[in-house]
Amino acid sequence: MAIAPLPAYGFELFGLRLFGKDKQETVDTIGTPQDFEVEFTVVGENDELSRELKKASTLWKDRDEPASGAGGLIAKARGDYRRILNELYANARYGGTISITINGQQASEILPDSEFPNPVQVMVRIDPGPEFVFSTARVENEAPPAGPGDEVEVADGFARGLPARSGAIIKAGRLAAEAWQQQGYAKARVAERRVVAAHDADTIDATIVLEPGRYARLGGVSVRGTERMNARFVARHTGLKPGEEYDPDDIELARERINRLGVFRSARVETAEEIGEDGILPVNVIVQERLPRRFGVGGSYSTVDGLGLEAYWLHRNLFGRAESLRVEGKVSGIGESIDPEDFTYRLGGTFTRPGIYLPETDFVASLYGEREVLDAYTRTGVSGEVGVTHRFTPDLSGRLFANGGWARFEDDFGTREFVTAGLLGAVTYDTRDNPADATEGIFAEVTLEPYYEFNYGNAALRMIAEARAYYSFDEEDRFVIAGRAKIGALLDPPALKTPPDKLFFAGGGGSVRGYAYRNIGVRDGENLRGGHSLAEASAELRVRITDTIGAVAFADAGYVGAEAFPDFSEDLKVGVGAGLRYLTALGPIRLDAAVPLDPETDDPDFAFYVGIGQAF
Repeated sequence: MAIAPLPAYGFELFGLRLFGKDKQETVDTIGTPQDFEVEFTVVGENDELSRELKKASTLWKDRDEPASGAGGLIAKARGDYRRILNELYANARYGGTISITINGQQASEILPDSEFPNPVQVMVRIDPGPEFVFSTARVENEAPPAGPGDEVEVADGFARGLPARSGAIIKAGRLAAEAWQQQGYAKARVAERRVVAAHDADTIDATIVLEPGRYARLGGVSVRGTERMNARFVARHTGLKPGEEYDPDDIELARERINRLGVFRSARVETAEEIGEDGILPVNVIVQERLPRRFGVGGSYSTVDGLGLEAYWLHRNLFGRAESLRVEGKVSGIGESIDPEDFTYRLGGTFTRPGIYLPETDFVASLYGEREVLDAYTRTGVSGEVGVTHRFTPDLSGRLFANGGWARFEDDFGTREFVTAGLLGAVTYDTRDNPADATEGIFAEVTLEPYYEFNYGNAALRMIAEARAYYSFDEEDRFVIAGRAKIGALLDPPALKTPPDKLFFAGGGGSVRGYAYRNIGVRDGENLRGGHSLAEASAELRVRITDTIGAVAFADAGYVGAEAFPDFSEDLKVGVGAGLRYLTALGPIRLDAAVPLDPETDDPDFAFYVGIGQAF
């Protein structure tokens, strides 16, 4: 028996019912597990359409798992009628037929208490029918042409002669309403969608009617749900000003600002249901606060650098305006030696005051004490910085800090002390879709650090530029190529009169994998020191094997030169390797194995790295 395209269900996609009645069916989905085998047939030779229809079918997706009894199998099958039909409409197929049989009977006619053999044969047969095209595709009562900043993308696919995909109709209505909203008509909506199918001509006549409503300006911002937070601060931090024209982009930006405070478990920024007679639209912020204190621990491990452990304590709302204080400690190098004097230690804290002057400007101050034990040097010192960060756009940010510190170094030059003071400025552009596991976008950052060293009386300038790019080869992001490049230069004091941690080194998990941490530098026989120039590059091919397991092949390269403008007299160091990824909601858990192609003294034959998040 061939099932017609169930019109009573179909045009529900468009927000109205042309004919037919709702039908609600209840089946018992609890019972003995019911095994089933699925034969899925799509008439015609359209592999892409066949793949999309299979993705829409729960019978096909769950074919390797038993259903929860005969009733559960019947429920899956009946639900598939609508899911497959909606997918047909999404592909402009309005004259198709769907047949789903269980044990030779149409699923729509089987009684809920039926019993089947185990396993039972399920057959899905779909005749998509012809592709329909738009004979008419128009929008009535469109918004007038928009000014700068209020433009809305064109509804591609909604035009006469193009395939009449249901998604194109829905998208065209959404964008048409958004065009009015961008110009201050907050309650603009689609009042009607008139969709008529002509089966004799395989065409669709679609008309979308807009109702813009009234023009609106923002009213006052009210805040509900605050306990320890200052409600007036929350309202100001939205950046919304009474009297300004309503703009949905401003409402979304306000929501992002509130969420970035990190104080709230949930936060909503909503406009009132109705626009006042005076054209004023009040704004409501509804929040739920997190507990103010948090404690966390973490760790990392590599066969080269040993075990690292860290812990932090965080108070995220000290004085009621989302001021945060983070105190953290870290010890690393465990395993390379059992002598505590050979470990690296770091202890300190960072204070952040968000929303000074402008909602996008934060004040930050930090102070840290550190003992760092490396092959090239041992450093004991204290450093601090104070300054501001600012977010210019969602993609562009910057920071400017005054910094300084004291440090004592023990290296091949002997024991020396340095006192420095200077500035650090940086600009960052970031369009990555997910910083912990990017599949598209770019990251670029330029950092300038002029400073003065008092003991030797030298002025210097340290410059770093880094770029990362990501490209996915498929819509499911199963194949991603990632690349990273970094260059640096230090002007101009000689190495003897420069704090070693200002010089450049390479090597290790975040640099050139396979080599010991910071073991790529300028060689003078067996001695190693930092250089005045740096060049690094990395490439990765990331493959997602299953929904939770991924694999990576990579190559890293690094060069450190003695001069700020390198003459490439030093060797280029290359490491290659592969790794596994276990994908979690917090980011991938990373396990990499790397081999140095040109190892030096203290470099291993191979190295393993474990961490959270992609390498870059």
